[in-house]
Amino acid sequence: MTKIPEPMHQLVGLIDAHHESQQSHPRGHLGCSLLGHPCDRWLWLSFRWAVQEQFPGRVLRLFRRGHNEERTIISDLRAIGVDIRDTFNGRQRKVDFGAHVSGSIDGIIEKGLPEAPKSRHIAEFKTHSKKSFDDLVKNGVEKSKPQHYVQMQVYMHGTNIRKAVYIAVCKDDDRLYSERIELNKEVAEKYIARGRRIALDARMPPPVSTDPTWYQCKFCPAYSLCHEKAPTKFANCRTCAHSTPTEASTWRCERHDADGIPEDFQRTGCDDHVIHPDLVPWEYEGSEDGLHVTWLIDGKRILNGPNGYKSREIVANPAACGSEQVEAVKAIFPDTEVVG
Repeated sequence: MTKIPEPMHQLVGLIDAHHESQQSHPRGHLGCSLLGHPCDRWLWLSFRWAVQEQFPGRVLRLFRRGHNEERTIISDLRAIGVDIRDTFNGRQRKVDFGAHVSGSIDGIIEKGLPEAPKSRHIAEFKTHSKKSFDDLVKNGVEKSKPQHYVQMQVYMHGTNIRKAVYIAVCKDDDRLYSERIELNKEVAEKYIARGRRIALDARMPPPVSTDPTWYQCKFCPAYSLCHEKAPTKFANCRTCAHSTPTEASTWRCERHDADGIPEDFQRTGCDDHVIHPDLVPWEYEGSEDGLHVTWLIDGKRILNGPNGYKSREIVANPAACGSEQVEAVKAIFPDTEVVG
């Protein structure tokens, strides 16, 4: 009798499944590491938690490898006499520019860098594939990795340290690359202002391109929302039309006249949630009382808000909302909810 073979790669699959079950929540602030991203719209959608990328286990393990590499680099720096402080495990120096724009620095070099032993430096550590690393060596940080360049400029400006050192590791062959960067105040202020503007903007900004074949759009997590007229899949305080980000880096709920919505509560919100009109492709038919809105979905007028369809029902299964079958069930069991 032929034996049925065991599934291949069961061990790897279980490891990746474990990491996938540990997905992180989206960050509550607009991180300095993102300020150089080419698309205003992606930054806005990400900050609003309207797009939340779920990574496969392999990619999450790559992220872990990048974090672990920081320890190795710091150990090597200290071994050659570099005085580096404010490193990992919650001891990192933070910079905060208000209006939800902030970030954490990999480390501060107080002294001992061979090229400038008496100068303080912001330290930034990154890992790269061979292709990425080779391009970095050829073209330098500013041209090859503009987002990393902006990140260091913002960190220098936020700490009043005029120099930074970028240390990169090639994951394929363990080559190291280092480059010192000088503060460019104009660049730093430009991107800080950009982040504050995007975080506080009540409406969704235009994308980097309206061409669905544009290279920066093709693999973007927001592609379906931007180019395929798909609605957001998330109902939380930041996708609600009643909520407003403030310059004090808090969120205000106009519906309940409440300031400082706790971040944990923001992740699910309340049943009074009304979907922000920029996050869905449906025709907006207005609001008579400011508490509800009406959407025209597949020819059906759908009331969104208290005593109507909850936002989480609509984004989970817009086609089912307002159907004869669902309406009949809700007439008998009013607490029934539509799911995906």
